[in-house]
Amino acid sequence: MDYQTGIDVGSTTVKLVVCDARGYSVHADYRRHHTRTRDTLAAMLADALARLGDPSTTVTLTGSAGLGLAESSGLPFVQEVVAATRLVRRRYPEVRTLIEIGGEDSKIVYFDDRHGPDIRMNGSCAGGTGSFIEQMAVLLHVSLEEFDRLAGAGGEIHAIASRCGVFAKTDIQALLSGNARREDVAASVFHAVVLQVMATLARGVDVRAKVLFAGGPLTFFPHLRRAFIRHLNLDEADEVVCDRPELLTALGAALYHAESRGEIRLSELRSRVGAPVRRTADDAGEGLTVLFPDPDAYAAWEAEHARHRVPRVVLGDLRAVDCYLGVDAGSTTTKLVLMDEKGRVALTHYANNDGDPLEAVRRGLADFHQRCAQARLSPRIVRTAVTGYGEGLIRAAFGIDDGIVETLAHTRAARTFLPEVSFILDIGGQDMKAMTVRDGQVADLQINEACSSGCGSFLETFARSLDLSVDAFARLACEARRPVDLGTRCTVFMNSKVKQALRDGATVADISAGLAYSVVKNSLYKVLKLRDPAVLGERICVQGGTFRNPAVLRALEVLLGRPVVRADLSELMGAYGAALTARHRQRLTPARRSTFAGLDVQLPAGAVRKSGHRCRGCENRCRVTTLRFPNGRRYQTGNRCERHAAPGDEAVSPGVNLFEEKLRSLFDGSPAAAAPGRPT
Repeated sequence: MDYQTGIDVGSTTVKLVVCDARGYSVHADYRRHHTRTRDTLAAMLADALARLGDPSTTVTLTGSAGLGLAESSGLPFVQEVVAATRLVRRRYPEVRTLIEIGGEDSKIVYFDDRHGPDIRMNGSCAGGTGSFIEQMAVLLHVSLEEFDRLAGAGGEIHAIASRCGVFAKTDIQALLSGNARREDVAASVFHAVVLQVMATLARGVDVRAKVLFAGGPLTFFPHLRRAFIRHLNLDEADEVVCDRPELLTALGAALYHAESRGEIRLSELRSRVGAPVRRTADDAGEGLTVLFPDPDAYAAWEAEHARHRVPRVVLGDLRAVDCYLGVDAGSTTTKLVLMDEKGRVALTHYANNDGDPLEAVRRGLADFHQRCAQARLSPRIVRTAVTGYGEGLIRAAFGIDDGIVETLAHTRAARTFLPEVSFILDIGGQDMKAMTVRDGQVADLQINEACSSGCGSFLETFARSLDLSVDAFARLACEARRPVDLGTRCTVFMNSKVKQALRDGATVADISAGLAYSVVKNSLYKVLKLRDPAVLGERICVQGGTFRNPAVLRALEVLLGRPVVRADLSELMGAYGAALTARHRQRLTPARRSTFAGLDVQLPAGAVRKSGHRCRGCENRCRVTTLRFPNGRRYQTGNRCERHAAPGDEAVSPGVNLFEEKLRSLFDGSPAAAAPGRPT
């Protein structure tokens, strides 16, 4: 029997279709490759061999990652959009619009009987694709199936940037910090994908029925497809449903590749695609410095950095002592620190937000309460302070006394154990702060504006894409022998470069070390725009959870050519600085009583009352959501300005509008009395 095989090697998945002589599929497979394209395809072909035997077949490769594999294996290749359009024209001639979304690409093809197909594909941005949705699911800490279920239960649509995952993460984190429903956030992500695809690809051209939706995301996310249908005002009669739309391109490659193709047995095909590619010096290009030449060097380096320790105190020594609580409600993690009057840390807590900042802080407080109860201790907490993304929400919910800007909290913490600090670099989950310090004061401040490449979530995303934990990813980087120079491109763009390096034979360790360098290069050259490391001074302090990664810390030292100081609690410096601020302000106003709700505070279901209204203060017409807590405080989210309330619902004194005063004096008021002896 004659067989025809199509293989679609995409950015995230491999699709395999084997058809008989009549064009019917007799075997199909769809798998994620986690950048191990050859191993994945070889395993898929092994399953095909077990099912079909070892027949002869024609074969054609396609897909964004298929060209290199085809060239190295000596197999035919067809461009993916060509394969897809040929299949649609011959099998579904009634289709007028094809909308296909893949892992990192999206395309719209308009069909016209009088002209050739009008093909539109995304360029260098992967916003509005499968990888974008995956990053959002990671941010919410849910599976892709659960993400689709959440979207189906969503009601209110929020504005979310869809250009890429970096911008969207900021919007989503703000929504989560404002206690937005995760169902609404998921539905908003799908809505943003629709807007992104239509804005960048359709560009004003009407989508004409009938429409065929294809690609993995539009197959496995039914509510994404429904979002397209709603946005395009389509009904069931306007949609063409094909069997296995995620395999459409692979099927097109199998059946409608016009070039002459020889036959090959499946066993030989498996041997060809499974053959490893050896990485040469030419493939690697100009390499980077190895982070650690051997395990002994790594051990010595670790011992040196272990010397910088924040002062500690035993929990039992807190009896009858004033204590201070600091909270850092970060973009991806929540940190808490409890210290005594001398600034010695007694308790710490560090945990992921899991998309619920209120519950994350409550769990942290409950952890402190349990540990104190075990020590038969009730700490006397006289002042509390909070910093970070969720400052306003956490302050209102738990009665936190003070709020502090993140930069000031980190500076105060750094100066506590490094008084002569000249430069502070803090890299968190999604933000990056670089502070130049002169005479104990922040003299210059640089913050990443719209790009979070080089932050903690940047590394976490890549680690998960390679099916590794962040810790394992970091350990591999320290063992790398030939780090790959990946540049300073953003997360989405760098995906392609990472995949290319892996196809060229780079190891995961080499990739991990290269990404560690990219994190540091991004902060130094893109955020700081650094040209001379000497301007940073001699006393450099690094903070943030990202610097718990030894590869990132060592990469910074290599690029700067000097050692830097990292405290053993670098990931807790924001919370520690907040606690120090609470102590400082308590000393200024010792008679003030704390409004803190206590370590055993509870926020049961229904305790937080939620209401919403449409602000008419300006043309933005923001949808403002008000949260009212049992302590009487409230927090408003969704507004793009400070019109409604300051963090913690503090009263805001409006300024004087001098233009209104001028107009009122000129036209609405009574004439001013003439001064004596002066003409009027």
